[in-house]
Amino acid sequence: MSDRGTSNMIRRAGRYIVIGLVTIAPLGITWFILEFLFSQLSRIGRPGITGVARALHPRYPDAAEWLLNESLLSVMAVIAVLGFLYLLGWGTTLVVGQRLIGLFEALIGQIPFVDAIYRSSKRFLAVAAATKQDGQRVVLINFPTPEMKALGLITRILKDEATGEELAAVYVPTSPNPTSGYIEIVRLRDVTFTDWTFDQAMAFVVTGGSSAPETITYSAPPSPAR
Repeated sequence: MSDRGTSNMIRRAGRYIVIGLVTIAPLGITWFILEFLFSQLSRIGRPGITGVARALHPRYPDAAEWLLNESLLSVMAVIAVLGFLYLLGWGTTLVVGQRLIGLFEALIGQIPFVDAIYRSSKRFLAVAAATKQDGQRVVLINFPTPEMKALGLITRILKDEATGEELAAVYVPTSPNPTSGYIEIVRLRDVTFTDWTFDQAMAFVVTGGSSAPETITYSAPPSPAR
């Protein structure tokens, strides 16, 4: 085989390897994220399950050994943490739970750096948890200059006290970390509404624009909010 043929074969093999990596990368990233979440939940819940197993051991040694099985321990730890989160979510709907959360946030507020992280994360999650009926919309606004548009999320509708004109409070997430961003107040008539979902918008932000639907409403006249 000639040197040219060998070079072409190596180039072709390298191309196919790159294509294979691009193909498998999303699956690998998805697996990595799920494995990370599972391991973190398991790590958090393990001490509690281990404590229960040790408490049961004197009277129920077989049950204790069963709980301490490595694979079962991880699964039970994850279930315990998810159960705790469910109870926490339910508790925050009660007056007592809301007061406890308020007390916790007051304590967090005394730590400047931690408070900044907590507030920005809470603000982003509040936007993520909003439903369409709550006023959330994936939109484009003229930012940071009139010639450019930025992807944002309408978090609420305000009114100009002087004119009564409707204004939109728009959260503009930054890439690749959507928990940081800007809050812009713009005229609702200057907002361009899109048909993107929240998940599509977040994928667009996190991937630096490489993951997105093929089309977006960019230059069509904006529609009034319903």
